[in-house]
Amino acid sequence: MPRVVPDQRSKFENEEFFRKLSRECEIKYTGFRDRPHEERQARFQNACRDGRSEIAFVATGTNLSLQFFPANLHGDQRQVPAREYVDFERETGKVVVCSTASAKTGKKKIVYLKAPMILNGVCVIWKGWIDLQRLDGMGFLEYDEERAQQEDALAQAAFEEARRRTRDFEDRDRSHREDLESRRQQDPSPGSNMANADVEHKMR
Repeated sequence: MPRVVPDQRSKFENEEFFRKLSRECEIKYTGFRDRPHEERQARFQNACRDGRSEIAFVATGTNLSLQFFPANLHGDQRQVPAREYVDFERETGKVVVCSTASAKTGKKKIVYLKAPMILNGVCVIWKGWIDLQRLDGMGFLEYDEERAQQEDALAQAAFEEARRRTRDFEDRDRSHREDLESRRQQDPSPGSNMANADVEHKMR
């Protein structure tokens, strides 16, 4: 079964679901919601370093289980995510200001994340950042042109292979039926021979 729809870009650009999520919107970490906040902070960071996490788009309630690795890596190849996909070190330039009297202005502790995936039959890249203290942030979906072309080629190859197998089956079936018909014409059935013999015996 093909993993993608026939016209991925059209679906991404025109379907309301993708149009909403292609604009930067609020996201949050959804793992271990029954645990204390400090424990969830640690679990989130550990999960990111392992290359995975559960994230939700707040406005739509869309929950995603993300894998922070290139799409062409599988199984044991996925060990430690590269900085391109999980980045704790990027200079953010963002500041957070506390409202207390002793407030200080400082930079947020943020992790930047990137996760390619196939969502509803469309190749996309999830991109976003999450505040390591608050466990929320901003994210969006981006159309993955390169992978879309690769998946389209795989889908076309699978379609051609299925069509070839169907033709082969039909050819074998037709050949078999033609062979049976030829044998019936060349070798009359035993019942016909016995009937002919009875007719000859009565005539005598």
